[in-house]
Amino acid sequence: MRQPPIHTIADDAIKTWKITAILYMLILWLSTAAGLVLSIIFDFPLWYVAISILLCGILHYVFVNLLPKVRWKRWRYEIFEQEIYIQHGILIISRTLVPMIRVQHVDTKQGPILKKYQLASVTISTAATTHEIPALLEEDASSLRDRISALARVDEDDV
Repeated sequence: MRQPPIHTIADDAIKTWKITAILYMLILWLSTAAGLVLSIIFDFPLWYVAISILLCGILHYVFVNLLPKVRWKRWRYEIFEQEIYIQHGILIISRTLVPMIRVQHVDTKQGPILKKYQLASVTISTAATTHEIPALLEEDASSLRDRISALARVDEDDV
C-alpha cells in the first residue's frame, strides 16, 4: 500500500476554517435569537428555544473547535512527476491520484479570509472534475501551480 503524502497545508488553515465556521454558525445563532424573541412576544413555550440553544452550542463546538483541527491533521498532498497525490477526509479518507496527463489547467484562488492570513488554494482541473489543495502559503501555492503546470505540459508533449 502506498504511504500517505508527506506535505501538509499551512497551519493558519485552522484559523481560516474556524472563522468560516463562525460565520455560518452566526446565522444559526441569529435564528435561535429570533426564535427566542418570537417565543416571548407570542407566548410560545420556551423549551423549543432551550433545545435550539443546546443544539447550537453542540454544533458550535463541533464545527468551530473540533473539526478544523482534525481536518487539518488529515489533509496531505504530494506532487510526483507523473501524478498528484491528495489525501483528505475525517471519517471517510479520500486518497486521490490525479495523473499529470489529465491536468487541463491549474489555478490559485484566494478569498478575503485566506488573504488576511496570506494563504491561497490551488485548484487542479481535469476533464471530469476539479481538485483543490486548500490553504497553502501564497508563495507555496504559486510555486506549486507553476510546478504542476510545467509537469503537465511535459506530459502533454510526450503523448
